[in-house]
Amino acid sequence: MKLSEISTVAQLYKSSIITAPAAGKAKFKPNAAFLDRVSLFQGDITKLEVDSIVNAANKSLLGGGGVDGAIHKAAGRQLLEECRTLNGCDTGFSKITGAYRLPSKHIIHTVGPVYSASSVDIKAQQLASCYQTSIDVAVTNLLRHIAFPSVSTGIYGYPIEDATHIALNVVRKHFESEGESSAKLDRVIFVVWSDKDKMVYESLIPEYFPPSDGVKLEPVAAEKIEEDSPHKQVDEEWEEVEKVEGSFTENGGEEEKKEGVNN
Repeated sequence: MKLSEISTVAQLYKSSIITAPAAGKAKFKPNAAFLDRVSLFQGDITKLEVDSIVNAANKSLLGGGGVDGAIHKAAGRQLLEECRTLNGCDTGFSKITGAYRLPSKHIIHTVGPVYSASSVDIKAQQLASCYQTSIDVAVTNLLRHIAFPSVSTGIYGYPIEDATHIALNVVRKHFESEGESSAKLDRVIFVVWSDKDKMVYESLIPEYFPPSDGVKLEPVAAEKIEEDSPHKQVDEEWEEVEKVEGSFTENGGEEEKKEGVNN
């Protein structure tokens, strides 16, 4: 699947697949340029001809089930051999390898958290770090495209809506912080497999990437979440991510219990 065949958010608006957010729901002001840099794709991430795809890996980086197993199988044994030289990866961080038999150029492996209702804050920080460190790796290596699966929403149990809010928020804030740097991502692709996950992304993308015309944002609505939002707690946690990004350490042994199983 070539990049030119994957619809951007701008194209999804034009085809009415996604629509403008309800009044007061948009979390950011419209930016037309950003709409051409984000895509939603339903299908097999291993088929994408892009600079990098993200693997939702376990801490060993030696393969598992789900998308992790599919990527290792499609890439071939050389991927496993390279991963063995990386000495694993901590939760919330990312490492890069070649893509070998895949049509993409690189694989960025990130280790998502195992969800726990008793430690929502740290799990949200770790999941946000998965997306941010993956982007950082891509930009550092001068890659122009990155395709993300829905990290941690499989066997690791992260609620899909909360995880999607985090993913979209990290990407939008990264775009906002780029400045005049020439090392920028041309395209961020969110890849889903199920119809349910696709519907979640279609419903939430407009909150983070509202259309550039036809939506009038109230000044306050553009900068803060509605007080009665069911995701208000998660939104507040994202503010903490910026304070602790890169500084947290692994807590507990939950991830180790699931070692070898994809998230």
